[in-house]
Amino acid sequence: MPNLTKYVTPGRRLCFSEGVTAGPGVYERGEYLYASVVGVVQELAPTTEGEPRVVTVTREKVHSAVPDVGSIITGKVIRMTTKEAVVSIMVVGNMPCKDDFQGIIRSQDVRATEKDKVKIYNSFRLGDIVRAEVISLGDARSYYLSTAKNELGVIYAQSVAGAVMIPISWQEMQCTKTKTMEPRKCAKPDIPLPEK
Repeated sequence: MPNLTKYVTPGRRLCFSEGVTAGPGVYERGEYLYASVVGVVQELAPTTEGEPRVVTVTREKVHSAVPDVGSIITGKVIRMTTKEAVVSIMVVGNMPCKDDFQGIIRSQDVRATEKDKVKIYNSFRLGDIVRAEVISLGDARSYYLSTAKNELGVIYAQSVAGAVMIPISWQEMQCTKTKTMEPRKCAKPDIPLPEK
């Protein structure tokens, strides 16, 4: 096998495919092997005699998204109290989080108006997937989040019956199975216009 370049980018030709097998991060096209990811080339010796060598490209370190003030996050409600909902942050912008981050949506940060009338139980439920904005780095354990803008709030929820719910207004979602309504702070629903 010829000398391999240590760092490669997708599409980089690695070697002839004869007597060699493509491993993770490598694909075969014609009589050559190519890198399919950015990373370091490694050649693995066969475990038993007669088996072909395996060429792989491994990523060095996958960068994890880190929430920052102003970031839009997507997360799952994992705990609730009467004054706040605790969210496990899964995605920052369009980048998934590899590390565990938590955020808190306080009752005063649920919506922009009538903040004193907000009840967390009427805005979120355990298991809801929410889109929120990071408004503060918070304390050592959690970021402070807000759903006060129209495009922020619950984007996916399941009803008590276990069916998917669809938003029918800014404050309600309907079960697709039982047609019962449940209160939520919905993220900008597509409300159908009444027919003429």
